[in-house]
Amino acid sequence: MELSVVIPTYRRPAKLAACLRALARQTLPATRYQVLVGIDGPDPESQAAARQAWEGCSAELTVLPCPRSGYNTVRNQLLAAATGQYLLSLNDDVVPCSTLLETHLREQIAATQRGRPAIVSGYSPWRRWSDPNYFDEIVARTSLIFFYDQMSDDKVAQVGPMHDWGFRHCYGLNFSAPLQMVRESGGFVAFPLAYGYDDIELAFRLSCRYGAPVLFRPDALAEHDHRYGPREVLDREFKLGHSAWHFAGRDPAFCEAVFRRDIRSHAEIAYSREFLERERSLAVMVEHTCLTLDSIPAPSVHGSNTDAMLRMTYLHLLPLKRWMWRAGLVAAAEDRPQDVIDYPGV
Repeated sequence: MELSVVIPTYRRPAKLAACLRALARQTLPATRYQVLVGIDGPDPESQAAARQAWEGCSAELTVLPCPRSGYNTVRNQLLAAATGQYLLSLNDDVVPCSTLLETHLREQIAATQRGRPAIVSGYSPWRRWSDPNYFDEIVARTSLIFFYDQMSDDKVAQVGPMHDWGFRHCYGLNFSAPLQMVRESGGFVAFPLAYGYDDIELAFRLSCRYGAPVLFRPDALAEHDHRYGPREVLDREFKLGHSAWHFAGRDPAFCEAVFRRDIRSHAEIAYSREFLERERSLAVMVEHTCLTLDSIPAPSVHGSNTDAMLRMTYLHLLPLKRWMWRAGLVAAAEDRPQDVIDYPGV
């Protein structure tokens, strides 16, 4: 077996089925890949959807029910069961193009032949909705969530295919790496039901230990079928701040590389508490604006003026993003749960 595809999932049977149907129609011969789906807790609907979506495909499919513990614990259980030479990590809400597996495997084999193992980061653009709103465009065309806007065709052409984009550009929804390398490095960091940083933290370890570059391959395409609303993005920032506290406790070097400071220091937490109080009124005003952006139709014309307008709005949202992140950091420092989210307006 050459390529092992691992997908954690929980209670999203329709999205999982769409992902698996696409994986069942790959140009890569069925004998060269396997797909392992981990069910994060009781979820008979997803188990049934997975098996139904795979009907007629001769490639190996494993559906592994797991205790409810979080997607990275599930990923690690799938790693233990995988038999391929290379790992491909996907989310359950991506829809791969027909050549996704062939592209990842080709790039991994080429890296092995060059004598320098690599992380291959694929391209997962947001689905284009039939009724797009202004917030959809901000998500799709700025760095609000991912950094794909910084990886434009012009930039890719300028830096060349062997450019190391760095560990921050490794996204768990669509990346590959040598499986044994991932195992030897300890797999994915798994905090119970936590969200965020697991993908780039793994890439950081692989980079430090093996010198593995992150190579971006835009033709390793898997559309991201996830529509973020404003409140969901705010919740995400809070959870990222919460997770950052735990990652900093486990791996200070990683967090120093990400944040350029010790985010668990007494001074940092004191500053964060002060920041939350001092900047609350501004965050409330930005929150009010943010929560209306999905009710505004998307710009009808694309161009430099529209890009500038979207970027200005994105910059307007940054103080609120930072407020939510620091609220999550303080909550973790105070041993409060990540699912009880603080908002500036509450």
